[in-house]
Amino acid sequence: MVGMANEVQGSPGAEAQGKARVYLVIMDDTEESSRALRFAARRAVRTGGTVHILALVPKQEFVVFGSIQATIEEEARERAEDLARSAAGSLANESGLEPAVAVRAGSGPQVVREYLADHPEVSALVLGAAAEGNPGPLVTHFTSHLGQLPCVLMIVPGGIDERGIDSFS
Repeated sequence: MVGMANEVQGSPGAEAQGKARVYLVIMDDTEESSRALRFAARRAVRTGGTVHILALVPKQEFVVFGSIQATIEEEARERAEDLARSAAGSLANESGLEPAVAVRAGSGPQVVREYLADHPEVSALVLGAAAEGNPGPLVTHFTSHLGQLPCVLMIVPGGIDERGIDSFS
């Protein structure tokens, strides 16, 4: 079973030193993140790389009673941890990769930026876009701030099925 404390520490410029490529996937319960994880896993296998899974715990609305607030936050964290564990287990079963897993609370873009700052070995941020309408908050945010990212941004289109992902990854 994959633990929550197995975040990988790397060195700056890891790719330049010939180290494995690291693909960061933001995991939630959407089809978009599942497509992004599939793409990242296949790229990692083909390039001799690895995958980091970051599950976000969204900020909870403020509740007046502290014990209720703490319970709501704990339940949200547990859901994110379960989702990350499940994704990591599926990834390990399908591809043999043992991903690094992290669960962090806060605003999505801010948490992702902090993770990237803490993990300079990340080569690419892999996001999935929605099949219809707005591509999603993280895709929208990071495409409008491309020049500020310390890594490549890869977006998996929402209209591509598993066979399509497999063929171009």
